[in-house]
Amino acid sequence: MVLASFFFATMAVGIKYASNSFSTPELVFFRGLVSVAVMAMVMHARGTPLRTPVPMMHVTRSAIGVVSLASWFYAISHLPLATAMTLNYMSGVWVAAFIVGGALLYGAADKQGPLLFTVMLGFAGVVMTLRPTLDQNQLFAGVVGLLSGIGAALAYMQVTALGRVGEPDERTVFYFSVGSTLLGLVGVLLTESTPWSQVRWQDAAWVIPIGVLASAGQWCMTRAYRKGSTLVVASMQYSGIVFASIYSLVLFGDQIPLLGWMGIAVIVASGILATILRSRAMPNTPAEEH
Repeated sequence: MVLASFFFATMAVGIKYASNSFSTPELVFFRGLVSVAVMAMVMHARGTPLRTPVPMMHVTRSAIGVVSLASWFYAISHLPLATAMTLNYMSGVWVAAFIVGGALLYGAADKQGPLLFTVMLGFAGVVMTLRPTLDQNQLFAGVVGLLSGIGAALAYMQVTALGRVGEPDERTVFYFSVGSTLLGLVGVLLTESTPWSQVRWQDAAWVIPIGVLASAGQWCMTRAYRKGSTLVVASMQYSGIVFASIYSLVLFGDQIPLLGWMGIAVIVASGILATILRSRAMPNTPAEEH
């Protein structure tokens, strides 16, 4: 899981650099296209057939996942890397919020007090994290980053459902990559694409590594959830924020005020606590894909 988090954080570095020359739809398209090629080779090596008995579940999962992915890429492009990474990792808190919401609908809210506390703690961390960015006119990017976390939480629940019906992990990742490619292409066609004459080679050099790092990260994450304890693995996922923070300081010189760092710490703590409290409610399945 630590290796997966390292791959995802490094992928985010690539997105940060590549966004200087490419739009968000273009980045989603390239990430999906490379990942399709990688996962096709994996499926061929494992003898996993393309045919799926639940095609509509993959369509729903891909649609939600691509919206989350595009939102996260946008946030990475416009926010300090550590901040964007943290907002996306709010997914654990959002899952807890969904569980609390479901309990309210079914009249069992009195049993969800601890989870409700983690949700409120997570939101307090968001306020602390985003407050320093208000003066930099980055509030919109912060809201988009929050949406990426909501989408990641919904994607987590979709992957859970796919796992319950017996879908192989590599097929789930493959069809998500296909969805990313198709919806990214639609976005490229509907927006003004970047002329290659205006693309810096330093940015273009990240196109293939982004897809490879995403596939490698997902592969390591899937293996971690299959072999290890869900609770331990989900908690170690937050090591990605540590890697992102180091990249943010060393590579980009991002200056995050003390209040922002405190907010990041609160979000991580609330996410780990939420994972502990909901461990009985969610089965051992892979987490959301990046």
